[in-house]
Amino acid sequence: MEKREVVVSITDNGPGISEDIQSRIFDPFFTTKPIGKGTGLGMSISYQIVTEVHNGSIQCISQPNQGTTFNIKLPQKYNRVIPQ
Repeated sequence: MEKREVVVSITDNGPGISEDIQSRIFDPFFTTKPIGKGTGLGMSISYQIVTEVHNGSIQCISQPNQGTTFNIKLPQKYNRVIPQ
């Protein structure tokens, strides 16, 4: 059976994220903000929800001065459209 997934890509045209920061971006309590301005939990919690709750993946693709893309891949659980 073919593995089906839903992919959500979020892209910006900002300054990008260095490789050093990319390697730690999903670590709990990691932040680039000054002390008292951030908890460093947002990306870590997002990673846990995507990977542990939904069995998906999240990836950061970025180069300095070229923007950043986050790809979120989630397994598709339904093969039909559910009417709303």
